[in-house]
Amino acid sequence: MRNGDAEQGPGGTDAPVDAVTGWKVTEGAPALIRYDFGEGHPGPKDPGPPRRGSRFFAGGTSPRTTLLQDVALPTDGATGRGAVDGGGVRFRAAAWLGGFGDQEDGARLSVEFRDGRGTPVALAVLGPLTATERDGRTGMFERTAEAAVPPGARSVRLVLALTQDGGAANDGYADALSLTLHGGSARVPSAAPTAPARREGIA
Repeated sequence: MRNGDAEQGPGGTDAPVDAVTGWKVTEGAPALIRYDFGEGHPGPKDPGPPRRGSRFFAGGTSPRTTLLQDVALPTDGATGRGAVDGGGVRFRAAAWLGGFGDQEDGARLSVEFRDGRGTPVALAVLGPLTATERDGRTGMFERTAEAAVPPGARSVRLVLALTQDGGAANDGYADALSLTLHGGSARVPSAAPTAPARREGIA
């Protein structure tokens, strides 16, 4: 995944941007906001990634903002096509997702595996978090999903959706998005839970 931490490209304030490095903006216009920007947005001391960079994704001023990225899976090696088709590769998707106070604005990351013809063969969805799950706090909390990469998978389509439920702006927030592959038969250990984290389902 490219630029899963919102560090690259234009941005820095809550003003929407037209383009995001590594992503295609398919709906709305996101904002890439600095943690020290203030004005009620998540700050350095609010819940979020323990090793955060300087910026995070936000929904801007559009009721719904979506970003898309297609990633080709390796062709060779321990996580290449032969290993995938033999059922010997696992993936782990992770994202820090959240919103503002008691509002229900939120963020969702979809991880869709596709075969060589572009047909979806498996889907993992992380988030969104409700205000109750955030205990009414402004900030982001980790969500993860882990499973075997489906045989025949050749690419992954990542879709980050930031949605507005109330208020004057789209306060769906996301940061530290990642997708990793692991070869071999050993299971990948789950990350230590970060309250109120939970593992999402795999379809």
